[in-house]
Amino acid sequence: MAKVLVVEDEQALSELLSYNLSKEGFDVCLAMDGEDALYMVEEDAPDIILLDWMLPNVSGVEICRQVRARTQTKDIPIIMLTARGEEEDRVRGLETGADDYLTKPFSMTELVARMRAVLRRSRPGVAGDVATFADIVLDRETCRVRRGKRDVHLGPTEFRLLDVLMQRPGRVFSREQLLDRVWGHDVYVEIRTVDVHVGRLRKALNRRGEQDPVRTVRSAGYALDETYSAVAHARAS
Repeated sequence: MAKVLVVEDEQALSELLSYNLSKEGFDVCLAMDGEDALYMVEEDAPDIILLDWMLPNVSGVEICRQVRARTQTKDIPIIMLTARGEEEDRVRGLETGADDYLTKPFSMTELVARMRAVLRRSRPGVAGDVATFADIVLDRETCRVRRGKRDVHLGPTEFRLLDVLMQRPGRVFSREQLLDRVWGHDVYVEIRTVDVHVGRLRKALNRRGEQDPVRTVRSAGYALDETYSAVAHARAS
């Protein structure tokens, strides 16, 4: 599930976007102004940003500049949303670092199509129905997972947990971030529940003698181990 940050100060449009994008399978976070948006990007970087041009406190153009200036966030795709239709403004938005530009009013069908097109180019593991990491294949449409030539049987929570980790191989997700992405923002779950489900995921993924692809980072969280990916590719070749 791709995480989208919607930065829009018009509440009615913000709620409309949240409702429709959630229906399309996106994990939606909302920011009503530029300062909140920059804080949220720094705390838990989204997979894509929908960014209004005209915002209070910090403009959309300035947010785009700051996101592109930071090493950790420079590759996050950004689609600018604005009422401005002049060619000069469109060019300025793209020169600032936006990946695409949509003029209000726009259709949800076009917006979702453009989001998925941008994600396919920049985050193929997020955009498609199938995600791959080394010899592990996760099919979102059929909810099936394979490791090598065998099926891996996962419960719904373990499936979502693996999906989140496979979207950003190598990235360390804190337990709090995994709680938000797997269980949702409005659900209260004990923090140690994450450890229990990671244990179940490992038990299902790993047979005796197999390398564990899930890496525990002490006091930080969990990640898919990129070293495992290199070893798996070397064996395959």
